Amino acid sequence: VQLQASGGGLVQPGGSLRLSCAASGSIFSIGDMGWYRQAPGNQRELVAVITSGGSTNYADSVKGRFTISRDNAKNTVYLQMNSLKPEDTAVYYCNALVVAGTPRYEGDYWGQGTLVTVSS
Repeated sequence: VQLQASGGGLVQPGGSLRLSCAASGSIFSIGDMGWYRQAPGNQRELVAVITSGGSTNYADSVKGRFTISRDNAKNTVYLQMNSLKPEDTAVYYCNALVVAGTPRYEGDYWGQGTLVTVSS
């Protein structure tokens, strides 16, 4: 199983970006999918998570600005980021709980990270 993240880049304060993360491999099912971020000198922190049923949870710092969604048919999770602030600058990682393989195995998988820089 691989998670491939994309969509990072440089954006001005107040701007928007959309991150995508697609899971591939011999996938049977995917449970929770989420986005985490890690700024220089900081620990990795949860940004948002979405269950297979569509329930969501957000870090207080991004509530009202970020929206997580998923397309189960495409095994993809998205993070729409609006009203970006310089403090949102970080490497963003996607994460998914995946049941895959034969015999089936549940694993916790991470994408490679995509850099988001918010600066004027």
